[in-house]
Amino acid sequence: MSKTPSLIRLLVVDDHVLFRRGLVALLAQEDHLEVVGEAGDAGEAQRRARELQPDVILLDNHLPGVKGVDALAGLREVAPRAQVLMLTVSEDEQVLSAALKAGARGYVLKTINGPDLVRAIERTVAGESVVSPELTSKLVAAFQALHAAPATAATAAEVPPEPLDSLSSREREILGLIARGASNKEIARELGIAETTVKIHVQHILRKLGLSSRVQAAVYASERQRA
Repeated sequence: MSKTPSLIRLLVVDDHVLFRRGLVALLAQEDHLEVVGEAGDAGEAQRRARELQPDVILLDNHLPGVKGVDALAGLREVAPRAQVLMLTVSEDEQVLSAALKAGARGYVLKTINGPDLVRAIERTVAGESVVSPELTSKLVAAFQALHAAPATAATAAEVPPEPLDSLSSREREILGLIARGASNKEIARELGIAETTVKIHVQHILRKLGLSSRVQAAVYASERQRA
């Protein structure tokens, strides 16, 4: 995972002017954040993203014409280095699933407070996946639906090895903390180890479980806790 840059350049995409301006004013209070552009619809967002090449795109889903989730692919194509953080009122699990599947790094609700939003942006730039705690159960349901498949007689007769068994006790401990939404820094503080050590453990966990993101790791752990 990459380090958080000293200055994070943001593109804010939201069709509600008052909310957008308020958000820009809020973010302007942070010395390490710079809003380099604004957009009110998907077309304008794509043009601005291509022109500005921001570090993070804060993207609402309820845009006129083309929804934010449907604009994700185009935004990632014109600004491949930008991380997309959905900032929306939608708690629909299908929208959540579609956004993460299309490449959004995170998904947070507009009810988030200022400091938590700043932290979500920082974690996004650092390569971490961020999802509002209120949406955890919906994320689990969406992930289960995405990977659900009818069992056949052949697969039922074969019991595949449990990937969780390949994790060390320390890796299991870290996986549990990931499921609780803890960041690498918080995990390092909790366990009394270096943050770089946590990052290495997270990489090993993802590789052993055949996962590609912390979000999937959190879902995996949540499923096992509920089983």
